Amino acid sequence: MQKTKKNIISFLIFLILIIPVISLASADGLGLVPCDNSAENLCDFNAFMALINKVIKFILFDLVIPISAIMFAYAGFLMVTSGGSTEAKNRMKSVFTNTVLGLIIALAAFIIIRTILSILGYEGDWIGFNPFP
Repeated sequence: MQKTKKNIISFLIFLILIIPVISLASADGLGLVPCDNSAENLCDFNAFMALINKVIKFILFDLVIPISAIMFAYAGFLMVTSGGSTEAKNRMKSVFTNTVLGLIIALAAFIIIRTILSILGYEGDWIGFNPFP
């Protein structure tokens, strides 16, 4: 019963956090797909790569970095409230280590994909994008 309540509360918190993302998905007016198949705005490979660029920017800069900052704060909270308990300190170290590893893996994946695409010769805006325009 306790685990069910915990799962329901976790799901509701997830919904509360994801609703602004869904409602503001097209806040820039362009939408997710940057083409409308008209003569001046065709859906081609560059439009597909622009779509992938938007998804990568969203995941890397709008999800990974804020979530890792929250987890670092949580690890700091665990450190401050450990009270000398080795169990709490071990949990804090685990949270901190896993957060660092997750952040490194996310950034390494981005760098690897960017390197592979540049080796293949693609030179669009979607390779060397500026995440902070």
